[in-house]
Amino acid sequence: MRTGSLRADKIAMGVGLGALALIIGALGFQYIAGIRPCEMCHWQRWPHIAAALAGIIGVALAKDKARALAWIAVALVTVSGLIGLYQSGMQWGFLPGPASCTGQRFVLGSNIVPEVQCDVVTWSLFGLSLATYNAIFSFLIAGAGALGLVKNQNA
Repeated sequence: MRTGSLRADKIAMGVGLGALALIIGALGFQYIAGIRPCEMCHWQRWPHIAAALAGIIGVALAKDKARALAWIAVALVTVSGLIGLYQSGMQWGFLPGPASCTGQRFVLGSNIVPEVQCDVVTWSLFGLSLATYNAIFSFLIAGAGALGLVKNQNA
């Protein structure tokens, strides 16, 4: 191991903690700020939960599998970022969205629209939605974890 490089278990833990921080942030926006999540918001949470479990609990239970668990956590955080990026594309009008959570929903001859639509921005900062921030932070966390794993092949 080179001087100054991180072990795979530390990288897995870092990626897991990053995913956990994003989940806590999402729950804070939901329960403290009162911003209700749409269906795709929930889709973005599941990979983060799995990444947190793989990175934090998985490594604590199976240190000999730390490198594989770190890559799994990186992949899961990337998946959440990709879902956030897709939702951002829907919100910007570049991509079509699933009919189950957009204003295009049509149920049994009625125009019932979901309570919280995935293609509508409910909160933004500097013109970026929560889905966009999830994508940005997810890619940063996954990129840092992948870079650490690639730079330290012997970890």
